[in-house]
Amino acid sequence: MPVKVEDTPLRPLNLPSRPRRNRQNDVIRSYHRETYLGPQHLVYPLFIHEGPKQAIGSMPGCFRHNFDTLLQEVKESIEVGVRSFVLFPKVKDEYKDPMANQCFNPDGIIPRAIRLLKDTFEDIVVYSDIALDPYSSDGHDGIVSTSGEIINDQTVAVLVKQALCHAQAGVDIVAPSDMQDGRIGAIREALDSEGFTNVGILSYTAKYASAFYGPFRDALDSAPKAAGKSVIPTHKYTYQMDPANSREALRELELDVAEGADIVMVKPGGPYLDIVWRVRQNTHLPVAVYQVSGEYASLKAACINGWLDEKKVVMESLISIRRAGADIIFSYFSKQVATWMREEMRARL
Repeated sequence: MPVKVEDTPLRPLNLPSRPRRNRQNDVIRSYHRETYLGPQHLVYPLFIHEGPKQAIGSMPGCFRHNFDTLLQEVKESIEVGVRSFVLFPKVKDEYKDPMANQCFNPDGIIPRAIRLLKDTFEDIVVYSDIALDPYSSDGHDGIVSTSGEIINDQTVAVLVKQALCHAQAGVDIVAPSDMQDGRIGAIREALDSEGFTNVGILSYTAKYASAFYGPFRDALDSAPKAAGKSVIPTHKYTYQMDPANSREALRELELDVAEGADIVMVKPGGPYLDIVWRVRQNTHLPVAVYQVSGEYASLKAACINGWLDEKKVVMESLISIRRAGADIIFSYFSKQVATWMREEMRARL
């Protein structure tokens, strides 16, 4: 039974300041709510392939789209306020090779998807992933030497071709996710020299060699492949960042800013909020954060099992990322979150 106030004859504490007075009801709480999340902060990652729409087993609610279902998904997302999208391809094995030559094919799946989206919808922003792993038969973000080294400078030359290819297709922002040294400067120089001065660069500035990427690699079939070629590294530790490091992120940040990045990113999100905070405190550029596939899958699995309330934990996870300093959040929950926001807004009217 609730205890009656008159049953507790304690003298009131002499407290001149009671923070709870500012938490009494939702109206008062809203006066000083410090962090706001809206659809404009969200980028929706979408997987595409050539074939029928396919569910991704390790990412419940996510799919490999074909062009028709991609258009439908983007249309529905726009209707709830999400207007930014990033595209990732699942490339057929027959198109993969060690040099990832398909990545700069102007008739490849990503350039065609960019043209389709930009021709169909007004006032949307399309990002494209700049990396070799979806197109590489070795499954790495760079070219692998005969000794197993990921060759930095040769990889950057291919990334430049890929970025130019996507710019020619009409992409708004290229997003190099490879973590090779010097690629931001090389891409910026190439874009500018070819007249693409308005194409932005979002750099995956602090991308960690995380164990949270597993479902994404399932979705694209892009994990490193050492079968039959023992020199192929089964990890990405030599170019993605060590999860134990934080000062190193600031070094990467300084380089990317100097080379011409327009937006900087921290990836993953939730487990790296300290890095988000440090990056936010050390740049005036917009800061993006990627709530990655493993974060999505973990929350989804717990919610499907009834252990967590999906709407509450998803919103809390994204607010936490915003609170740490993110201006932009890449999340597989983007469409769902915007839908919840729309429903709440309508309920208030």
